[in-house]
Amino acid sequence: MSDLGNILLVSISLGLSNFAAAIAIGMSGVDHKTRIKTAVAFGLFEAGMPIVGLLIGQKVATLIGHAGNYLGAGLLILTGAYTTWQSIKSYSSVTTSSSQPRLQNFRQLLIAGFALSIDNLVVGFALSFYHVSIILAAGIIAFVSITMSLIGLELGQRLGEKFERWSELIGGVILIFVGLAIGFGIL
Repeated sequence: MSDLGNILLVSISLGLSNFAAAIAIGMSGVDHKTRIKTAVAFGLFEAGMPIVGLLIGQKVATLIGHAGNYLGAGLLILTGAYTTWQSIKSYSSVTTSSSQPRLQNFRQLLIAGFALSIDNLVVGFALSFYHVSIILAAGIIAFVSITMSLIGLELGQRLGEKFERWSELIGGVILIFVGLAIGFGIL
């Protein structure tokens, strides 16, 4: 698969966590301003964190050499496993949607965007071992994330918490499979 295909697969898996968060936000009701604030907050971090990770990773990639493929794959697998574990762990503490706080305050959305993009830092670092364009990777990740977030906001008004939980779990599993595919040289 091409670098573009790899970036797209990773973007979708990363976007699923924002999709899950957007569903939760959408369950409390959204308007036009909330859609814009969510897209801006999530997009800023979804684009920025991979750039930071890629910049850090490119410096380290030259020192590590071919072992970087395995390190990058391992980081993706660990990130996916952590996301999956958090999804399963949070299932036991699920509350009703009426008790969830509304995340329509821009500051709260920025904090949520930062928290959701921590894995993008690691993914950006991992992608640096494949010498992909920083701007291309960040742009695709941000575009996919914003698109999935906006769709999640709309679906959040119509779907329950079970779907939210499953989308985060699916995102973690996809990251694990992408990491395994990279580690075994399939991607």
